Amino acid sequence: MSAPLAGVRIVEFAGIGPAPFAAMMLADLGADILRIDRPGGADPWTGPIIRRGRRTLTCNLKDSAHLADVISLCSAADAVVEGFRPGVMERLGLGPAVLMARNPRLVYARMTGWGQDGPLARTAGHDITYIALSGALHAIGPRERPIPPLNLLGDMGGGALYLVAGLLAAILSARATGHGRIVDCAITDCTAHLMAMIADLAAQGRWDPARRENNMLDGAAPFYRSYPCADGRFLAVGALEPVFFAEFCRRIGLDPISEAERLDRTNWPALTERIAARLATRTRDEWAAILGDSDACAAPVLTLDEAAGHPHNRARGVFATRDGISQPAPAPRFDGVVPVPPPLLPDFPDARAALAAWGAG
Repeated sequence: MSAPLAGVRIVEFAGIGPAPFAAMMLADLGADILRIDRPGGADPWTGPIIRRGRRTLTCNLKDSAHLADVISLCSAADAVVEGFRPGVMERLGLGPAVLMARNPRLVYARMTGWGQDGPLARTAGHDITYIALSGALHAIGPRERPIPPLNLLGDMGGGALYLVAGLLAAILSARATGHGRIVDCAITDCTAHLMAMIADLAAQGRWDPARRENNMLDGAAPFYRSYPCADGRFLAVGALEPVFFAEFCRRIGLDPISEAERLDRTNWPALTERIAARLATRTRDEWAAILGDSDACAAPVLTLDEAAGHPHNRARGVFATRDGISQPAPAPRFDGVVPVPPPLLPDFPDARAALAAWGAG
């Protein structure tokens, strides 16, 4: 059975961060993606894992012949992905007005930090500044200061995954109506959207938005946090429900704790100390063996290398080796498709070969 996006053609204009990750995910799903890069455009942030599954054509977009070739390729595509500041593609002669005039069904997916308009639209930024303005960064980390969750929340969660969702929705619309759409994917917008559940809890009076490490899911609750073990490594505990917390306590040898005591925030510091003292008596892997096959909702905090070797991840093929590199396998999964990372593909030698591959020569 073919991959879900087999036959979908996408032109990706090489950039950094979330747009290449979105293109990787689309390639993992079977899309035929052509990556347009500029001469000398090697990017230290985009290595062989992120570049997998698509071929690259190097073009000087300021050269009229190269520009004409790229416009021809976009005319044969279902979608375009670009991640430049507002106005850059228009100055190159590759804005949506130009490309969609040639290809009315084209989906033009734009990835930025701040969006295509607004006071900050043309200013520089990075993941940490986008999630700061969205309200998300304030909620993450210890009380002393916010901690950026790598670049997973902004670039990847609020950026790449929203771009993929928007692009696919627009392709469905284009197939139904014959008209393409422009997708304005701004990391700040989408990260704010990711905060919907926290905003909902705050609206119900169940979340204090003013202080970190003071709520059920931000590390304050003794039953939803990580703890150091005897070897200095960590165990993650997520025993939110009473039945799971009871199982957790039983497994680690802690006396039963009533639900009223567990949910009383004034008890949280003392309860955290009791659990911490108990977990400090064994190593992380000893606790993982005791808790791993139960509903205690606890798991060892693994490094990337350790995660690749965990029995559950091995059984499901969560990680795989491709081109000599251990890397995450494609996700999510579909029946009839083996989740194997696509290989690195050779670059096209010239535009003629790329156009011929798409029948656009």
